[in-house]
Amino acid sequence: MKKNKVLLVEDVELVLHLQKTFCKRQDFEILTAKSGVEALDVAIQEEPDLIFMDHFMPEMNGDECCRKIKEIPALKGTPVVIVTSCSKPEEVERCQQAGCDEILFKPLTRQQFLATAYRFLQLSTRQAPRVHARLRVHFGIDPQQVLTDYTLNLSSGGLFLETERPLEIETPLTLEFALPDRSLPVRCKGRVAWINFPDHKRKPQMPTGMGVQFIDISLEDMHAIRDFIDKQDIAAFW
Repeated sequence: MKKNKVLLVEDVELVLHLQKTFCKRQDFEILTAKSGVEALDVAIQEEPDLIFMDHFMPEMNGDECCRKIKEIPALKGTPVVIVTSCSKPEEVERCQQAGCDEILFKPLTRQQFLATAYRFLQLSTRQAPRVHARLRVHFGIDPQQVLTDYTLNLSSGGLFLETERPLEIETPLTLEFALPDRSLPVRCKGRVAWINFPDHKRKPQMPTGMGVQFIDISLEDMHAIRDFIDKQDIAAFW
């Protein structure tokens, strides 16, 4: 099985922390670089599947390095995530114009990092950081026939819905639920990814219900879910 290569650039403390995290997983290979120039060389040689880099780095800043990476045909489609402590509009615009796929702001938590990595690498949502959450969800196939049940847990990739009325796998759904301390509800589309049947439970320790994967969700709602998850693990490491 091909390992996913993740290039981490510049922050030594972050690299050490994440090496410990990803070494537990056999499908990741961590590459490191300490500057923009070195990152460009490593990216050309290794062709990573995902790149995280600091915005302000020795020799070459993250936005300039990102621009050079995106100019290389073999690396043009490689997702680049820039992590910055600067929220000035002109700096954010520079990163966007450089072609970065996402901008994350410091302090960055472990949960936020992992959620971003899982999303860009399109890994199973069951591997994404998940927290216990009891949230009321309105869901259904037809907007005119809406059902209501409660979540057991929530991740940036989906949720487990505790229900005595699980739908068939691959059933498309519309979802709406509220997060604590947020005035606007999350509205998105999803699909039934797996079912915990009442008479044949795939996970005996869990109630009857279904795992739902998010397949169409706005950036604002995704950030709101991440913020909620981050509050469960607020120790920042970058």
